[in-house]
Order: sequence, then structure tokens, then C-alpha cells
Amino acid sequence: MSSHSSDSSTPDRGRLPHHREAPFQSPDPSTPAGEQILRRLREELFLWFTTVDATGTPHALPAAFLWDEAQSTFLIASTAEEDRDRLTQIQQNPKVGLHFNLDMSGADSFILTGEAKVSLDDPSFDQIPAWVAKYQAFFEHQGLTIQQAAAVSPVALRVRPLTMIARYGGAMPPP
Repeated sequence: MSSHSSDSSTPDRGRLPHHREAPFQSPDPSTPAGEQILRRLREELFLWFTTVDATGTPHALPAAFLWDEAQSTFLIASTAEEDRDRLTQIQQNPKVGLHFNLDMSGADSFILTGEAKVSLDDPSFDQIPAWVAKYQAFFEHQGLTIQQAAAVSPVALRVRPLTMIARYGGAMPPP
């Protein structure tokens, strides 16, 4: 039985059992599912960032991100030149999807929907201590300094999560 209201205008859309779509709330670290989600938000280096073009076609690209717990938003690095289409798509339709890779068992997954905008308020990524701590070793392994990596991706996007679909170990996190 779904935890959704009995609103018959919301079809099931063939969702898998144990998947629940709900308004986004910051994960509760006192629950196993909340702790797992927060760990992935902090530790995973990339997520799939999906925008939709003018014809309705989705476009998913890997993106480096930082979860900003204070603002409950994602800070996503975007290149100005290569992501011109993505930036145009966000201007035309700010609704986006954020997909995290499945774990090795395929049992733990979560997908967020949200609204994206270009952020003019954020400093260069190499000036954000949490970004440097998360990505410096990765970029050094790629042969780049953190300053070079920041120069390649100078556009900051902020995504405010709206909904989350999650499944953990075959069980759903509490609402």
C-alpha cells in the first residue's frame, strides 16, 4: 500500500515496490537510511545531473557536486563552453534530476528532482574549503591542480531539491 494520499489523479506509473516519492526533507542522520544518504551526499564525487531540452528529451551528464547542508542545496560545477546547452536548458526549464549510482547490490538508490539556477553568489570552487577537501586528491590524480580544475568549471549551479525517490536495502526510509 502506498503512503501517498488517496488522490486518484496521481497514477502509480509502474513504480517499483518499496520506492517512495516524497517532498524532499534533509535526511535524518539518526536513522540508518538517513545516515546512508548523508554519507553518500558527502562522499560520492559525482552524480548524474539531468536537464531537459526544448523537445522534452532528457540529457544526463556526470557532474561534480557539493551538498550544502546549511542551505539544503547542491552546488554543482559546470563548464561554461561545454555545458552551453545545459545552461540554456536550465534557463528554459529549471526542473532537473539528480541521480546517484546504485550500490553494488543494486538495493540502495536515490533520485532527487529539483530546480536549478546559475549562482552568481558562490566563489570560485578552489576558494571553497569543503570543495577543495572533497576533490583535491581526485583532480591531482587526473594531473590537475585544484585551481586548474576550478578554471575548467567556472560556472556554479545551485539545485534546490524538491522530491526524493529512495530505496535502501529493500526497505524505504521513513517519511
